[in-house]
Amino acid sequence: MPVRVAIVDDHPMVAEGIQAILESYEDIEVVATCSSGQDIIDRAEALAPDVILLDLNMPGMNGLTAIELLLEARAETRVLVLSMHDSAEYITTALSHGAMGYLLKDVPTEEIKTAIDTVMTGERYLCTGAKGSLTPSASTETLTGREQTVLLQLAKGRSNKDVAATLEISVRTVETHRKNIKRKLGISSTAGLTRYALEHGVLQGTGAFL
Repeated sequence: MPVRVAIVDDHPMVAEGIQAILESYEDIEVVATCSSGQDIIDRAEALAPDVILLDLNMPGMNGLTAIELLLEARAETRVLVLSMHDSAEYITTALSHGAMGYLLKDVPTEEIKTAIDTVMTGERYLCTGAKGSLTPSASTETLTGREQTVLLQLAKGRSNKDVAATLEISVRTVETHRKNIKRKLGISSTAGLTRYALEHGVLQGTGAFL
């Protein structure tokens, strides 16, 4: 099955250019080009994209807010930020909100394909320019706000079904969050998650997350 990609950018020429590049690959299907964060959020469930290429700076909804809402709607979707900003603040903030990768708009066209392939394996992708802007500590993977909330629930010994009911999300979404939390923290078991939560004060609401 081809990778389903949605492109979100308020500059039509940019979106159309990326679409033309990606459509040259047989294993990628561009399912939509959207001009705003709200547009892709409204259509995410119907489009079911595997990867969303998202510009951070668009009129209307903030790109960071769009990332969080997209991941709440479809936790299994990978968000790749495509931006002209190479500052560490932009990059780390996007990653902390749940983006799986960060690309500068001046990257070679083939690197966009490389980034998509990488995040589809579950790994983070940063282009060379983005990596150069980060210190080693700043590049550490972070838990999103929703992942922190799920971790708190799991650390209390609650089942996926109970967490889903409490947070009003699907059991599948909880399972995806659980998988991502384990990957980011390098923890393979539920007991390990509970131990991490205790050691970092999560259950008391005082811990600092990665």
